[in-house]
This record gives sequence, C-alpha cells and structure tokens, in this order.
Amino acid sequence: MIASKYLNAGVFIVIPFVAILAYFSDEPFLITLTTKAVIFAIAGIGLNIALGYGGLISLGHAVFFGLGGYAMGILASHAQSNVPIYDGLFLIEGTKSMIIIWLVAMLVSGLFALLIGLLSLRTSGVYFIMVTLAFGEMFYYFSISWPAYGGEDGLLIYVRNNFSGLNTLDPIQFFSITFSLLAITLLFTYFLKNSFFGLVLNAIRQTPDRVETVGINLFKSRLIAFVISGMITGLAGALFADLNRFVSPTMFSWQTSGEIMVFIILGGVGRLFGPVVGACLFILLEYLLDGVSEFWHIYLGLILLFVVLIAKNGVIGSLSRRETSND
Repeated sequence: MIASKYLNAGVFIVIPFVAILAYFSDEPFLITLTTKAVIFAIAGIGLNIALGYGGLISLGHAVFFGLGGYAMGILASHAQSNVPIYDGLFLIEGTKSMIIIWLVAMLVSGLFALLIGLLSLRTSGVYFIMVTLAFGEMFYYFSISWPAYGGEDGLLIYVRNNFSGLNTLDPIQFFSITFSLLAITLLFTYFLKNSFFGLVLNAIRQTPDRVETVGINLFKSRLIAFVISGMITGLAGALFADLNRFVSPTMFSWQTSGEIMVFIILGGVGRLFGPVVGACLFILLEYLLDGVSEFWHIYLGLILLFVVLIAKNGVIGSLSRRETSND
C-alpha cells in the first residue's frame, strides 16, 4: 500500500517536473507531450468511474470524447468566423472562452451520456459492450457525413481559445491549465469514491443482487455514474481538441475508446491514480517505440498482453498486491 502511494505521489510530482524541465530546456514538444498525457489521464479518469467503480465495460466512451472535441470546434470556429451558430428566435454565438467551452462540452456530453445510458444500461455484459460500441460507430459515421464542420477532413481552429490572465498559446501555460484540471478531477473522484454513492457503486460492481435487496436502485445508480463519467471524458475531449487546434471524426472511433481503456488497464482498474499512471506510460511507450518502428503498436500490444497476463491489476494494483504478500 505504501509503495503504491509513493508511486501516486511520484507520478503527480514528476508530471509538472518534466514540463518545467522541458520549459527551461526550450523543448516545447516535450511540454506538449506531457500535456497530452495529462489530457488522456482525465479521459481515463472519466472512463474509470464507469468501468473501475461501476463495473460498466464501455467501448463507446469515444462518443463523449468526440462530443467534447466538437463542442470546442463548433464554438471556436463560429467565433473565429463571426458567424452565429443559430440566428432564429434567439441568437447563439460562438465563443473563444475556455471556461464556457468546458461547460458546454460537459453539458453536451452529459446529456448524450444520459440518453445513451437510458438505452444501453437496460442490457448487461457483452450486450452492453456492443450497444456502446454501436453508438460510437454511429457518431463516427455521422461526423464523417457532416460537411458543415469539415466532414472526414475535420475542423481546423486557427487560434487557441482564451483563458483570462494566461497566454494559452504558450505551451507551459496551457499545460498549467490542464494539470490544474487534472488535480481537480482527481480530487472530485477521490471524494466520489469515498462517498456513500461511491460505496454503493463498489457494492453494485461486486454483488448487485444483494444491493438490490436492500432497496437501492441499480439502474439509477449506474446511470448517474455513466453520466458523470461521460461529462469528465467530454471535458478531456475539449482539451484535446484545444491542444491540437483541430477536431476530426477519429475522436469518435472505437480505437479511441480502446486507447482510453488501455490507460486504465496499464495503471490499474478501479485505482484513483490508475488512469494517470497508465496515460503517462502509454505516452512514454508511444514516444520511445515510435522511434523503433512505425509498427510500434505491435510492441505496445505485447506489453499490454504481459500486463493482462502477469500484472492483472495494473502497475499500481501489482505493487499493492506484492506489498501485501510480503507483510
């Protein structure tokens, strides 16, 4: 337990340390790479609420990641072109304000998570996986056939959005924004996990029949967790689109859902810092293996296979288990 806590603290310290070191070394690419890891960690935390705490294996979380990205892209593109989104009975304009974009991304993602959850949570097991995957594919092909916002070519944003008092085009300042959001997300997840609702989710994941006998509504509890999960993943999608100043249908692809799940598996399913450790490892492996071969995913697959077979609880879970066995 102590070893995993040291790992958690170490990762949380190392992330800003790497970014600051890259800043003083004049390596903006490494700052951007670290920022990408932070954003992926937020997306992983979102899925971890549904998967790790609620036991909901979703292969459609790219829907919320993509919705967050397109919420940013649509609002920012209309702001840069000075063309309103809607000009009928009332006026809806675009915006370059990050805070407003985050709120819209989370609300849109949460709304669709509610609608998707109302349908998909009536199933379970492999059927739930297939339904969420089907929704992901639906949104993917819809975005391809949406020429108003780039279609399959995606949507380019020329200038990064604004955050009061900061120059968001400066990589280190944009990193500070994303890292602050990661800290807030981790704190929120910590309180959620240790709240009564978090205990209910954990009980539902382990023994749903017993929980139902004491009068707790399983469907409602899972739906709330699914919506919260979608909102956090949507926030990550908005940040990722802002980082690249570009949004494309690939954000909706099932490969994106798979990558987010990989972050959790590498770090540890149901572990608070699991997605953070997993996202950092994924980005590190991508950076190192990409220089070895263009088919670096093969090596990543072998590493993931090793984790699944040998270290079934991920990096953090394996450290905790090893320490317990030594006591």
